[in-house]
Amino acid sequence: MITAFIIGCEIGFWVFVLAGLMCRYIFRLQKLGKGLLYSTPLIDLALVIATVYDLRGGAEATFAHSLAAVYIGVSIAFGHRMISWADERFAHRFANGPEPVGKPKSGKAHARHERIGWLRHLLAFVIGAAILYGMIWMVDSEARTETLQETLRLWLLVLGIDFAISFSYTFWPRKEKAAS
Repeated sequence: MITAFIIGCEIGFWVFVLAGLMCRYIFRLQKLGKGLLYSTPLIDLALVIATVYDLRGGAEATFAHSLAAVYIGVSIAFGHRMISWADERFAHRFANGPEPVGKPKSGKAHARHERIGWLRHLLAFVIGAAILYGMIWMVDSEARTETLQETLRLWLLVLGIDFAISFSYTFWPRKEKAAS
């Protein structure tokens, strides 16, 4: 049940984004478009409520519950950036906006971009971990929350690997590819 709800929330997020962008650039309904884009956090709120309701109802914490916390952390840390990315491309395609600028591919600018991406990942982790710890505290049963703790350990490992990769570009920046 909760897995389907998480999938529904992810689909809902992109439906709201797409509808907001279509209203803004295709139908020229600026206020409605802006309202739809600003409503995307409501999807996160619905997911938190559903997850808490499921756990308070006695469900054993599963990977799906962990995924809800990860999704919320990532959505908060990266959501604005993802929407801006889509907005930039939609404006270019449908409203004669400027061509989207890609991410830097080499040098100090690339290294800085990677560090900022890692800091966003850290923010997502902090938010997700706080939610996971809140779930663990709320359920108050080590046997029922082992999966949540495993998710924290795995995510911490992924965060560490991301740190090593992202910050390696600071010391060994990518070289610009030679023009052929």
